Amino acid sequence: MNMKKIMLSAMLMLGFISASAQGTQERKVLRTDYIFEPHWYVQLQPIGGQYTLGEVDFQKLLSWNVQGAIGYNFTPYIGARLSVNAWQSKAGTEAFHDFNGNEISARQEWSWKYIAPMADLTVNLSNMIMGNYNPMRAFNLGAFVGIGANFGWGNDKANKYYTQMMNSGQTFLPGFEPFRYLWGKPHKDKDLQTLLNVHFGLTGDIRLNDRFSINLEMQANTLSDRYNSKRADNSDWYFNALAGVKINLGKTYHTETIYEPEPKIEYREKIVKEIVEVPVPCPEEEEVIEPLRRDIFFSINKSNIAPGEQQKVDDVVAYLKEHPKAKVTVTGYADKGTGNATINARLGLNRSKIVVEELVKKGIDRSRIIADSKGDTEQPFAENNKNRVTICIAQ
Repeated sequence: MNMKKIMLSAMLMLGFISASAQGTQERKVLRTDYIFEPHWYVQLQPIGGQYTLGEVDFQKLLSWNVQGAIGYNFTPYIGARLSVNAWQSKAGTEAFHDFNGNEISARQEWSWKYIAPMADLTVNLSNMIMGNYNPMRAFNLGAFVGIGANFGWGNDKANKYYTQMMNSGQTFLPGFEPFRYLWGKPHKDKDLQTLLNVHFGLTGDIRLNDRFSINLEMQANTLSDRYNSKRADNSDWYFNALAGVKINLGKTYHTETIYEPEPKIEYREKIVKEIVEVPVPCPEEEEVIEPLRRDIFFSINKSNIAPGEQQKVDDVVAYLKEHPKAKVTVTGYADKGTGNATINARLGLNRSKIVVEELVKKGIDRSRIIADSKGDTEQPFAENNKNRVTICIAQ
């Protein structure tokens, strides 16, 4: 008798040690997911060049350009920024000739200062094209479009040139008035010109680390015909190429590690029964009914059951009719990457309600249904889009 007790104790101890060792084994990492976090950033672009569209030689219309900006990324795809672009623009005119081909005014170039504050909508094209958010990507391509104002001043050279032509008796053919839109002193009382500015372009970010990246930008700006003082009966344009650094402020993402499922520990009673001195009659085992789970997925911002998901509802109905004592728990969810907590709470509740009503309509008594909703407070799946779901567990 004592020997049997010793053997029983030893076997139970070995089973406990084996289970403890199995539970402490390191589980295999399946993958690491990057979860985007909205964040601010700044751009400093001290190296830039501008070409102002005109009819004189290309190199004559090049000038320096700088820009600074602060922005906010709302999602992995969409953001906004406020930028300030400034320095100098240039223009020029070819030499004027009389009817005999004699030059009566030499070719001239002039420049003026400006500053252009802009409000932009930004788009991360790399995330859109690749279909996923990856903060470790070495290069990100973006696009933007914006609107703002252009404040110009210091147009003295153009005014001086115009004054010299007028003092020399220069006349123009009817309808040909190249300086009709001349602005600035001394020709005009005010030295400041204010025009609406619309621009668009592309950006490229070369990643250095989580906080810093090298920033490149190409942009096209269009303004009214009055920008360069000359009348051309079309919009004036200038183009900027900029280089600098982009600095992310705060945390831009966090990671979630997905492990393989924990191994199940099975306990067998067979060994214990073999060493029991007096056999004990075992009670009749009740029929074990395996539970049924069906995940009914929904489209973004939708709570109606798609035709392709209807079979899952029918599976739950068939299970409950086959097992009259079984009940079902219906839990609605919404994905955290879309909307906000209030919208997602309502969406999760609607998704659970629509499944409950479908079960009742197909003959399941409402007392056998437990309805619940988690909104986006819980995310049963690592993949964001799969959390637009109602999970039904019948047992």
